[in-house]
Amino acid sequence: MPPLSRNETIKAESRLLRGTIADGLAAAATGAIAEDDAQLTKFHGIYLQDDRDLRPERAKKRMEKAYMFMARLRVPGGVLTPAQWLAMERLARERANGTLRLTTRQTIQLHGVIKSNLRPAIQGIHAGLLDTIAACGDVNRNVIASPIPTSPIHPEVLAAARAISAHLLPKSRAWHEIFIDGTPVTPGEEEEEKILGRTYLPRKFKIALAIPPFNDVDVFAHDLGLVAIEEEGRLAGYDVLAGGGMGMTHGEPDTFPRTGDLIGFCTPDQLLAVAEAVVTIQHDWGDRADRKHARLKYTIERRGLDTFRSELAHRLGLSLAPPRPYNFTRSGDPSGWLDGENGLSHFLLFVENGRIADRPGRALLTGLSAIAAAHDGRFILTPNQNLLIADISFSQRPRIAELLSRHNLEAPPSLLRRNAMACVALPTCGLALAESERYLPTLITALEQTIASLDLASEEITIRMTGCPNGCARPYLAEIGLVGVRPGIYNLYLGGAFDGMRLSKLYRRELTHDGILAALAPLFASYASSRLANERFADFVIRNGVIRPTTSGKNFHEDLLPDLAA
Repeated sequence: MPPLSRNETIKAESRLLRGTIADGLAAAATGAIAEDDAQLTKFHGIYLQDDRDLRPERAKKRMEKAYMFMARLRVPGGVLTPAQWLAMERLARERANGTLRLTTRQTIQLHGVIKSNLRPAIQGIHAGLLDTIAACGDVNRNVIASPIPTSPIHPEVLAAARAISAHLLPKSRAWHEIFIDGTPVTPGEEEEEKILGRTYLPRKFKIALAIPPFNDVDVFAHDLGLVAIEEEGRLAGYDVLAGGGMGMTHGEPDTFPRTGDLIGFCTPDQLLAVAEAVVTIQHDWGDRADRKHARLKYTIERRGLDTFRSELAHRLGLSLAPPRPYNFTRSGDPSGWLDGENGLSHFLLFVENGRIADRPGRALLTGLSAIAAAHDGRFILTPNQNLLIADISFSQRPRIAELLSRHNLEAPPSLLRRNAMACVALPTCGLALAESERYLPTLITALEQTIASLDLASEEITIRMTGCPNGCARPYLAEIGLVGVRPGIYNLYLGGAFDGMRLSKLYRRELTHDGILAALAPLFASYASSRLANERFADFVIRNGVIRPTTSGKNFHEDLLPDLAA
């Protein structure tokens, strides 16, 4: 039997995620904490990072890296009150880098938190009735749900996301002990991790709930996907998907993204039991020796779907019912004003790559602060890094519209930009191989010119970019995916479905900016001249033999065109 990974030892010896984090935060000699503790803080929603732009200069001067922390909130379903939004904005200005980052996990990240500000920042989050517990680490992370509240079943689905999150949350009191009250406690029975165990999960675990016809959570990309089934205006239950996941490693074909398998249907009262059973199977069966193969997708590939389904039935004491029909029309978000029920309206605000900041000509941070101060509804974060200003009353709508206009937040982006998404990448992500958030807007501007010249501006095409192959922005489900290989160099993927139900495939390796434009321009030209009525770009390139469809995770690396197969 292969030895356990180092992370397993760290977890086992951590005293339920305490380690020596408290001592490390008190040490003034360094802006960092111990390496093992940096693994444990992830379970508390916190990453140790450094400003990679400053590495060369600081190394030349023999200075320590410019260490800082990123803190990620746990916000099941992405719903905040305006008061909570204002509290997070104040923390961003006072304790972080002055921006808020909306993420694909339907939450907020605070970046640039130096060590002396970390505990005050977390205490500020706690004072806002929020937390960062289990937002990262080898646990069930923030549970995401379709954000659009126009469906009659949305309240029940949101409540389900919150219930799942609470049910699977670690029982350790380490977060409160270390960051909030500072009072050490002896781990006791109240902290017994009956679901997650003392070494928690082999790797991260992600859950998403979708409400058709919107696949705005990319439900096939998650370890556990739940598709809400509405029948005659009521929530009948959920179709259950298992084994999705985006990450892979360049040059290692035994790692691959995978879409979840549809394994059955459960009723609302069975939902928590299903979630717990899937998590405990992964706890017991997941690979704890090789973290690159530790996700549920590899457990299912290794054990087989039938074996997994049988074990799930055994643990539940029943078999899931046959899945029920549903239909997705799109992934991504709509834009602008949406009509709700009971005279309420919602405004879907486009946030380029999720970064809430004041830029020349668009005062996003300041504008949203003014809107939050005037708004008595909700703010709902979306898994596509946008923000829904929800539950706007008829009487309040003119005021919200005026504030949107005053801060230049109302103008819609191009369809190409609206359907584009990037991960954070450089300079803060330690895994990034190339730019993403800082580069994608430039690429979109260049592509917009090509699109406009071909009269394609009214066509929606999804583009997603990540600075490494881990896939945080879910590029492998996009019609056009770009994945960083090294600075300024990207692999180009094509063929992911517009509705998020099919993976893409590698089309060109190691392209520069000019190479990306040169590769896409003739495809766009061909699409403009010979597409079928209502044919999506990804379907067009597959129909015309530009790229072969990916029919399974293992097939992701197979059947490449001859010039790529070598």
